[in-house]
Amino acid sequence: MPVDHEFGGQHTELKLSIIEKYLRAFSTALQNKFSDLWYIDAFAGTGKRTVKVEARGEDLFDAEVPESVEQRRGSAQIAIDIRPPFHRLIFIESKQKYCNALRELAAQHPDRDIMVVEEDANLSIQKELKGSEWKSARAVLFLDPYGMEVDWETLVAIAATKAIDVWFLFSLSGLYRQATRKSDKITEEKRAALTKMFGSDQWERELYSDKGQGDMFGGGPTQREFDVKGLERYVKRRLETLFPKVFEPLALPVDKAPQRFSLFLCISNDEPKAVGLATRIASHILKAGNSS
Repeated sequence: MPVDHEFGGQHTELKLSIIEKYLRAFSTALQNKFSDLWYIDAFAGTGKRTVKVEARGEDLFDAEVPESVEQRRGSAQIAIDIRPPFHRLIFIESKQKYCNALRELAAQHPDRDIMVVEEDANLSIQKELKGSEWKSARAVLFLDPYGMEVDWETLVAIAATKAIDVWFLFSLSGLYRQATRKSDKITEEKRAALTKMFGSDQWERELYSDKGQGDMFGGGPTQREFDVKGLERYVKRRLETLFPKVFEPLALPVDKAPQRFSLFLCISNDEPKAVGLATRIASHILKAGNSS
């Protein structure tokens, strides 16, 4: 019985389109330069997704279209379909049902080197990347968490390879909710989650100001002055402390407010040729995404 993994909306279509274009260009450019090209999907889902297509009325040019439900490719299936092919594909997923679906997908391609890892993505990445040899290998890693699950130490491990390009869908709406407007509304649970995500507790001093707040002794709550775009800029600055190149993110969804996500591309290789190649590929793709 198939496992439904339902995601929809314009931002999902655009996100996956960008990833597919980048993977194809990356594989084409590096296929003859490295003997080992990897694709790593850290929150892989099932490989498929269920999309509800809204009904559309008849107009002058097109007939009426009834409401329907479609099965479309998820990131794992897209990666399998890339030509020239990646030498190794690693799908990491903590949910057993999703892993079973991924294993079925892998079994349909017995000639491919596909590994399904049933584990927490943070633990798996930190464990597997630590001490790995990357001289003859390069990789693209897709971080598409269900919320704010990506730990700072995971990003540290990725950056340390100097061989991985990482696409990171960051939940700005999640950060906005966790980093509440006034500091006295941040629970200990939220504070711990933010510290784990940003790598230190410095975020509280950098995001919050006591300007106009508190009593004459400065004992009152501080206030977050950053709006959504300000939070996005802060996340980018934090990523730039790890990665030599972080591109301006794509705001998602594109066509309506409020912004919920930022799609970042971070390059871990500091060699000018690697940064230049990524820039040539990504600039065109992200520019096209912004105009969608």
